[in-house]
Amino acid sequence: MTVIVRAVRPDDRRDAEGFARVRALALPFMLHTPESVGYDVTHAHPGAHYRPLLAERDGEPIGTAQVGIVHDSPDPGQGYLNVYVAPNRLREGAGSLLVRAAEEHLAALGARKLFAWVLDSPGNRAFAEKHGYHAGRSAHFLRLDLATATLPPRPPLPSDVELRTGSDYATDPRPLFELDAETMADEPSDVAQEFTDYGAWLQETWNHPLFSPELTSVAVVDGRPAAFSAVRTDGGTRYGTVMTGTARAHRGRGLAKLAKTDSLHRARAAGLTEAFTGNDSGNGPMIAINKWLGYEICATEVRHVRELP
Repeated sequence: MTVIVRAVRPDDRRDAEGFARVRALALPFMLHTPESVGYDVTHAHPGAHYRPLLAERDGEPIGTAQVGIVHDSPDPGQGYLNVYVAPNRLREGAGSLLVRAAEEHLAALGARKLFAWVLDSPGNRAFAEKHGYHAGRSAHFLRLDLATATLPPRPPLPSDVELRTGSDYATDPRPLFELDAETMADEPSDVAQEFTDYGAWLQETWNHPLFSPELTSVAVVDGRPAAFSAVRTDGGTRYGTVMTGTARAHRGRGLAKLAKTDSLHRARAAGLTEAFTGNDSGNGPMIAINKWLGYEICATEVRHVRELP
């Protein structure tokens, strides 16, 4: 009858299944599978001290937390904890126990500033405030029904642009890493990060079990990737965009819209039926592209922060 919190065991299939199941119930707008959970545990950067937590009641997983250090920031002492409890198991104490265990882990590693994404609802806001977290910027989850939506046609292809897929870079994905690093540097964020570790990118992005190079679209100018839309899938019918961006020198030409539209058309042709993406609420241009594609906002998260004493 007691709720307990413990670390996910890296090689335990049941732990990975339980973690993925709770996340799917609490956060259905993001893709998780037991394979991706296990991969994230075993392939996280050592400096992240990544520690996923599982809350159980009578052996049943009812809550999760992703916990770690922002290892690639030039500012030390920053950590994160993202806590999610199954909607039918709220108010059983799992959330508070997960927060406590996460904070203890991060404080022991020297973290003094903690960031947490919190789904926007009165109950969740009150929970965060109760634990000393203060609201900041927000971001939206968006959903597109690929099975029934009428996708707009691909925009005309400029004469100096060609479309490729991520698979075309299988032997040397570094050009995509360089484009990803440039676009990530301009993404809205609470934390300064230095995205320079190619090896870590290979582990966390390119080799991730959910990443789909086949459905990732790349707009190429003069032989170099100029814009892309990077994709994950769950191995079934669900599709998620994890990054869409354009190199600074090529912005304003509609290349991000071109890449994302191309990817969605190919995803539907491949039999995927449900697409998700996310946007910072202040990213008007990308929100406009997604609404043009037919996406609708389905949930909002608010970034919260707490300073430890």
